[in-house]
Amino acid sequence: MSFNTELVGSTVEMLVLKLLSERAMYGYEIIQIVNERTEGAFNWKEGTLYPVLHRLEGKGYLHTEWQVGDSGKKRKYYKLTTKGMSHATEKAAEWQVFAQSVNSVMCQPA
Repeated sequence: MSFNTELVGSTVEMLVLKLLSERAMYGYEIIQIVNERTEGAFNWKEGTLYPVLHRLEGKGYLHTEWQVGDSGKKRKYYKLTTKGMSHATEKAAEWQVFAQSVNSVMCQPA
């Protein structure tokens, strides 16, 4: 299934915040996890993710650190700051209300 890009675009920040609230990750890892957890319904590419990561970092929500991975390759890891954790919590609560509101309309019989 293919989704409207505006619909997907409005959820990217929230999904990134959710994943980074679980643990620090590098960019390609975030892409892989999103694509796996959505069973391919979201087919994120670098162009979807990296502008959001840079914006979140610029707002002080992320801290970055270069680390050498298991393969010996250097990777830039993203981790939520305290401010980022608070923002992630706010976004999750906002999503819950939004999703319930949409479902209250969409899931009613005609």
